[in-house]
Amino acid sequence: DGMNVLFIIVDDLRPVLGCYGDKLVKSPNIDQLASRSIVFSNAYAQQAVCAPSRVSFLTGRRPDTTRLYDFYSYWRVHAGNYSTMPQYFKENGYVTLSVGKVFHPGVSSNYSDDYPYSWSIPPFHPSAEKYENDKTCRGKDGKLHANLVCPVDVAEMPIGTLPDIQSTEEAIRLLNVMKTNKQKFFLAVGYHKPHIPLRYPQEFLKLYPLENITLAPDPWVPEKLPSVAYNPWTDIRQRDDVEALNVSFPYGPLPDDFQRQIRQSYYAAVSYLDTQVGLLLNALDDVGLSNSTIVVFTADHGWSLGEHGEWAKYSNFDVATRVPLMFYVPGMTIFSVSQGERVFPYLDPFSHILGVAPEGRSEEVVELVSLFSTLTELAGLQVPPVCPETSFHIALCTEGASIVRYFNASEEKGGCDDTSRCFNEEPVAFSQYPRPADTPQWNSDKPKLKDIRIMGYSMRTIDYRYTVWVQFNPNNFSANFEDVHAGELYMVEADPNQDYNIYNNTSHGCFFKKMLG
Repeated sequence: DGMNVLFIIVDDLRPVLGCYGDKLVKSPNIDQLASRSIVFSNAYAQQAVCAPSRVSFLTGRRPDTTRLYDFYSYWRVHAGNYSTMPQYFKENGYVTLSVGKVFHPGVSSNYSDDYPYSWSIPPFHPSAEKYENDKTCRGKDGKLHANLVCPVDVAEMPIGTLPDIQSTEEAIRLLNVMKTNKQKFFLAVGYHKPHIPLRYPQEFLKLYPLENITLAPDPWVPEKLPSVAYNPWTDIRQRDDVEALNVSFPYGPLPDDFQRQIRQSYYAAVSYLDTQVGLLLNALDDVGLSNSTIVVFTADHGWSLGEHGEWAKYSNFDVATRVPLMFYVPGMTIFSVSQGERVFPYLDPFSHILGVAPEGRSEEVVELVSLFSTLTELAGLQVPPVCPETSFHIALCTEGASIVRYFNASEEKGGCDDTSRCFNEEPVAFSQYPRPADTPQWNSDKPKLKDIRIMGYSMRTIDYRYTVWVQFNPNNFSANFEDVHAGELYMVEADPNQDYNIYNNTSHGCFFKKMLG
């Protein structure tokens, strides 16, 4: 009988975690999970926006195959009747459960989170979710606003709680039910924070005095950044506190003191998330299932915190595409769990400073589209076949190879900074992002399918990120690589923050061939 799966998916979480080397953040529970897991340092989403990324990794298909680049179509109707990862587990005898934000709600998951295909019972959504964008943030004027920066007194909130607190409670309730019924389960728990608004219990601000918060290392728009690559962070401009700053469109910038407040609240929201993850994992110990449950922890994409003069997601930069990714596998990533021993004791971020390095770390470049095949292999199920070139007609196949092969070989792989060489074998992560025009528009961050005119295809290896922005026709979903509007090339070692685009002074035929490969 196989292992259970606890799949934790976080909204908009870039790897600002102690286990990823962040010195400021307090994330003891996620760090403790990391210390018992294999941690992937170079994991990337296939598109840096919620619905396309989630449908991609839940089906194991890339956005060009799901044909979802926005929020407005359901893949089973508009692309192909693709099986999902939870559906496959369900068909293999698992009880599959969804709590919180797993699929993106709405038309892109058929207004049902793909129930009943993917889930054994109807998905749970926290009732406090509907107040997320209401005026619940007390401003300096004492009035309530719909702010971006929104520390709150939980007791004052409508129904006296927050969505992620409710999701943790429901997930713990379900763990107890599964334990009692002795049922094998695939439990997906989707946390909202640190997605905007940055609404979290106000005590978490105490962990991050404003004087300790710096600006991004590169808070300016890079001189050689093609305008098509820039995302104008329209969603945060619509929050009351940002709107009041009257920042010019599209390049801003936001005032320095407000940038530091956003960064402070993002970190505070991450620590709040960490407590929820800690309570959930502690409950896994309580029901005695830590030695028979695989735990996966990841995010749908990252979030810019002022780098390149950008905020939010909606780009192809590492800050928007890179995600945390770790796998706890009993007997594989951790060996010494004796019966009754606690694997995940709850750690209080206000008192606990954890300085543990991850058990195993892989520097290999990996993609979220590999999750489906990886989890099936870890659970001992038959791994779905690799998709052929065109797979719209194939219900079960995957476009991401399993990464279990990297679990044991987690020693560092040496990079190589010689741009003239082409590697065939090196792992690559592909991401993409659509744009309506060559210059930033009000809909540049989230163009609807019919408005997409350009697609930015991006390729990340251990050594470089190479992006081409090419003409795209939304009527037949075709990209024309003969018509390149702009390009970007960043060498990781020389330019880790991706500030110096060397596309125009480098011969890149070799990268281009590899991308078309």
